[in-house]
Amino acid sequence: MIQSPTARGIAIFLLAGLMFTGMDLMAKLLASRVHITQTLWARYAVQMVIVTALITPRARQVLKTKYPRLQAVRSVFLFAASVFFFAAYLRLDLAESIAISQLSPLWLTLGGAIFLGERFGPARLIAVLIGLCGALIIIRPGTEAFTPWSFLPLIGTLCYAGYALTTRFVGADEDVWTSLFYSALFATVVLTVAMPFTWVPLERSDIPFLIGIGAFGAAGQLFLIRALSLTEAGILAPFFYCSFLWAVIFQITIFGDLPDTATLIGALVIVAAGLYVWRRETRKSA
Repeated sequence: MIQSPTARGIAIFLLAGLMFTGMDLMAKLLASRVHITQTLWARYAVQMVIVTALITPRARQVLKTKYPRLQAVRSVFLFAASVFFFAAYLRLDLAESIAISQLSPLWLTLGGAIFLGERFGPARLIAVLIGLCGALIIIRPGTEAFTPWSFLPLIGTLCYAGYALTTRFVGADEDVWTSLFYSALFATVVLTVAMPFTWVPLERSDIPFLIGIGAFGAAGQLFLIRALSLTEAGILAPFFYCSFLWAVIFQITIFGDLPDTATLIGALVIVAAGLYVWRRETRKSA
């Protein structure tokens, strides 16, 4: 049993990464058949339905927030990140898009130091940079990965880092379910208004994937919010890289694409950076 709050936060964060990668996989599978607005609407509308159903018995308590403006900012940041990431799946491979998104830890660690006053010692910096090097080994700058479409997930990383930092600032002062509800509120309202203008008839086989996108997204948000309430953003930052490992696994099992030598080397570097932070930080907080 994991006793340390830091260790629990890291473990929960890894689960969040798995949920989000599963969501991304389903979005990628639908990218060529379903309009992006419909996919995004399902992502947030399903989350709203799930969360609303679960909080109904204590809705009055859950809907009270100490940080209404920050909750609004969080919702906008998350919506913007989703737009850029989902748009990238129209042209980029799942693993390729998620590999580029691995720049998020750098922005998150720097933002945690600048805006939240978190420690930013050499050990954290080295771990994040090592993980970033692993991602760059996989991306291989100068190859076809760096197309204009590659800027979509890059911008998405900045938006996602903004969301994670505001979530960390809200932290334990806010009920997890309060943050989960408001995370999807802005996107659900905007996309519901846009739906009549972008609706495309769906195949029955697409509906389970759309529901799955929302369910996986809701679970990922719940785990992420909980992890950030337990552990500093700078500690969690290197573990963003593990989402790429999930993407590689899905790429192999679903699309039949085997990773090459560079991908395997980069993945090992990413794992090494994450394990280094896990061991160092959990020892300190034990």
